[in-house]
Amino acid sequence: MDKKSIGELRRRLKKDSCTFTKMCGCYVNDSKNKVIKLDETFLNLEDEEYYKYLEIAKKVLSTNVGNNILELDFPLEEEQPGGHQQFLLGIKKSGLKDQGLLDAFYDMVIEKYDSLGNYLILLFHDVYDVMTKTTDNNKLDESEEVYEYIICAICPMILSKPGLGYNKSDMRIGTLNREWMVGMPETGFIFPAFNERSSDIHSVLMYTADSKNPHNELIQDILGCREKLTFVQKQNVLCDMVSDVTSEDDLKEVMESVNIELAQISDSEPETVVNEENIKSALTYAGIEENKADKIGKEYITAIDKDELPLLGDIIPNKAVKAVKDNNEKVLLKEEIKELNRKIAQAYDTEGSDIIIKVNDEKRELIRQEDIDGETYLVIPISQNDSIKIN
Repeated sequence: MDKKSIGELRRRLKKDSCTFTKMCGCYVNDSKNKVIKLDETFLNLEDEEYYKYLEIAKKVLSTNVGNNILELDFPLEEEQPGGHQQFLLGIKKSGLKDQGLLDAFYDMVIEKYDSLGNYLILLFHDVYDVMTKTTDNNKLDESEEVYEYIICAICPMILSKPGLGYNKSDMRIGTLNREWMVGMPETGFIFPAFNERSSDIHSVLMYTADSKNPHNELIQDILGCREKLTFVQKQNVLCDMVSDVTSEDDLKEVMESVNIELAQISDSEPETVVNEENIKSALTYAGIEENKADKIGKEYITAIDKDELPLLGDIIPNKAVKAVKDNNEKVLLKEEIKELNRKIAQAYDTEGSDIIIKVNDEKRELIRQEDIDGETYLVIPISQNDSIKIN
């Protein structure tokens, strides 16, 4: 997945550069009934609404690759007529103007989406004229391709907090009516994917606000793709395996040691991919028996290898990464202090001396003591190229 390409789309979601053609949606209550449907020409929205909806769409275009946004590939069967990919292509090509397709999509979400409360389904349609870029990242005034895509955002409806306020009809301070507010999206997707600044109809970008518990029903039942673990979920898989061979009281301490060792390995070799050996090494470092560490290493790789294996640094909690960084900085600081103390000690060693001579290492070996005319001298051979300074 190309983080830069997602960032390019995000930067366009401003008043003066957004080109959304249309926005449609459906408000669903907790009884799974359609309350209202939206059908808006996006550029005609009032400014306040415009910016609120733009903020929602922008949230789905997360650049936190591997946790809040996942690239999912369509299985071959879903790219055949009647498959999920073909269904999404139809919605995209219609420009959100085919009400039959939209109703079918809303019905599918209502049937499959796991939610106990009210929520709003939003669909945005956009056509982006992708400009050619030179090697130095400057834009040329010519189109590379036209990227047509849709953004889907599923937003929870949140009941406003109770409070007191001015009641105009009764002309008194009283309890305000609580209203249903549109929250930021829990999940959503961008189709087709935008990779290397180009449309990829074989993939879809899935957004999740909660990287620990993404809506897998969106991945499997609504998009028709295979489940893919976020980096946080891959961290948790390792923790669950360790918990099987460790007491509950010791688990936290053991996992801290495991993550610190993994962070040390990643810090020394940032491009290291997760493998059996580095997992086993971290587990034995944390005190787990070698045979158990070896078994967990093998099982862990099998469990997370549903797609390409991540970099080691991707599955390490930020807390462990920071601890290793701080420790390395402390070690470096100690070495710098040690070297400074050595230099200070050298300076103090010369105090009380009548004669102090400083020469480079090559000259030091040539210095000799000679008696000349009954006097003792230090002799330092010099050449025409030598730079000499006295006091």
